[in-house]
Amino acid sequence: MSALELRSATSLAGLYALRMLGMFLILPVFAVYAGHLPGGDNHTMVGLAFGAYGLTQALLQLPFGMWSDRVGRKKVIYIGLALFVIGSLMCAMADHIAWLIVGRAVQGAGAISAAVTALLADLTREEHRTKAMAMIGAAIASTFAISLVAAPKLAEWIGLPGIFLLTGTLGVFALIGVWKVIPNPTISRFHSDAEANTSRLPQVLQDPQLLRLNYGVFALHAAQMAMFTVMPLLLNKIGGLDVAHHWWVYLPVVLLGFILMVPAIIYGEKKHHLKEVFLFAIALMFIAQLGMTLWMPSLTWIVVWLGVYFIAFNILEATQPSLISKIAPTAAKGTAMGVYNTCQAASMFIGSALAGYLYQHFQSPVPVFALCAALMAIWLLVSWGMQPPLPVKTKMFHIGEEWTGDAVLLSAKLGAIEGVKEAVVLLDERVALLKVLQVGYDEAAVDQLIAETN
Repeated sequence: MSALELRSATSLAGLYALRMLGMFLILPVFAVYAGHLPGGDNHTMVGLAFGAYGLTQALLQLPFGMWSDRVGRKKVIYIGLALFVIGSLMCAMADHIAWLIVGRAVQGAGAISAAVTALLADLTREEHRTKAMAMIGAAIASTFAISLVAAPKLAEWIGLPGIFLLTGTLGVFALIGVWKVIPNPTISRFHSDAEANTSRLPQVLQDPQLLRLNYGVFALHAAQMAMFTVMPLLLNKIGGLDVAHHWWVYLPVVLLGFILMVPAIIYGEKKHHLKEVFLFAIALMFIAQLGMTLWMPSLTWIVVWLGVYFIAFNILEATQPSLISKIAPTAAKGTAMGVYNTCQAASMFIGSALAGYLYQHFQSPVPVFALCAALMAIWLLVSWGMQPPLPVKTKMFHIGEEWTGDAVLLSAKLGAIEGVKEAVVLLDERVALLKVLQVGYDEAAVDQLIAETN
């Protein structure tokens, strides 16, 4: 990567991670601190406040991305960050749970994820885009882990209003960073590998393999939000831990999850057993949720089930985007990811809202965890018949601006090369997208054909 690309990728990864702080930092403490607000004794309202962020994000994520194609990436990012800052300040000043719901909704309305991804695609060459996207993924994962450990202590020092004030302040710095640090793209165009295309939505929404994965990310994050709607309360009541010491539980289980995720992913990718690893992780998640439902009498058992949960969660969080990349039609990868991310955002609202209602109605966490276990059981059932993904990777190549050849013919020639499973040339984007075997494709033949276009 060039110095400009590295600067773009690192700064946008930081921006993306900052955007996720709006959810991650409050995840382990929200249920306890929101309960202290007037109206916070109604757990249904707490669940709505917790998940309102995801509802507006799900509604606006794809429209904001498409809007950035017309008015410019940075304009949309400025507007989104401004909404995020305003929403954070509203949450910090909320004196009733109802105003906290409004503030969380405004926070989520700053749905810049798609615009940020599109800007990253504008600022990186095709051959380096996968690495740049991986940097964003790593930033999000790191933010999640750090937030779970840091949030309880932060909440002790500055309270939930202080955390919202902190994220709002960081949002202001992010605005300055977009203005001063992130470069302006020389050329801004649509990127099929990174953006959603409405014309390809029917193809994506009718693909049974992708539908399985969309349900999967919905189930995974609905259960995550449902669990964290009640888990902080249980650590207080059953575990006897005040919020400031919840990190004692989260730190070891998060580390364990990350450590054990690595060999599982390597085994799945390198040995071509990704389906088996995927199904194993879903089954493990089901066991964790069923265990929380049936047997959680002490802090020790909370730690045990959370340990099992985070092992499964980290494997699933890492394998699902890889499966999307392998399964989605090459020219519709961005659309497939857009639908996938929308399902994830919507699940945050639905999971926390249902959990709040169930906890309020039954005055027990058992129905909440039973719901999560049911989501996992359905996921395991629908995923059992998935086709094992081919051991492929996506390659992108630039097509020279002066080349005016036959895109259909070039696609056919590229697709006929040994080891190339799918090839499409998109002249309006000046790019060739290939899905090739991880081992054994004729790289020299591909390079020779691409060289003729530059």
